[in-house]
Amino acid sequence: MQKFTVHQGLVAPMDRENVDTDAIIPKQFLKSIRKTGFGQNLFDEWRYLDAGFPGQDPSSRRPNPDFVLNLPRYKNASILLARKNFGCGSSREHAPWALDQYGFRAILAPSYADIFFNNSFKNGLLPIVLSEAQVNQLFDETAAFPGYTLTIDLERQRVIKPDGVELAFEVQAFRKYCLLNGFDDIGLTLRHADKIKTFEAQRLAQKPWLTRTLLA
Repeated sequence: MQKFTVHQGLVAPMDRENVDTDAIIPKQFLKSIRKTGFGQNLFDEWRYLDAGFPGQDPSSRRPNPDFVLNLPRYKNASILLARKNFGCGSSREHAPWALDQYGFRAILAPSYADIFFNNSFKNGLLPIVLSEAQVNQLFDETAAFPGYTLTIDLERQRVIKPDGVELAFEVQAFRKYCLLNGFDDIGLTLRHADKIKTFEAQRLAQKPWLTRTLLA
């Protein structure tokens, strides 16, 4: 998982409340058994005018010229500005996968659905909670200034605006530790790889018959 320390990025505004996970990555794309390739279908039903299906060549699609991520001023955005209850609906982990693989590193919103919020941290995506007043102001500033960027300093827990104003945010200490170090659940386990190998060797020495069981 990619580490998150300090990130500066272009902001894209998703000015809708209650954006659910089926809108983030529609159900037909969940058939894939791979964990990659979902970014091209992020917000698929809003992003394209034609119906999408797995394995389709994105260059053959008809983009919706009015959708925010298709506007030239938001090309290569890596910070998503959203409204309340972002990520509601089903618990699919594909939603943070799609956001991450599109290129987003962080989301700013007043609130999130709990499962989406938890899944985001596990996949290297930082969901930041700000007040509705702060989010409203960011929407206004993003609309007013093309190329609007923010800097997110996870260590200091600050969102830094272009004028230098800093917005503090909270993040649970263990989640912060994992993001700063790039540890997903597997990465956390692999920190103890030497101890695991030592334990397995000792166990097989004490119970050699397990070797036959493991090889059977």
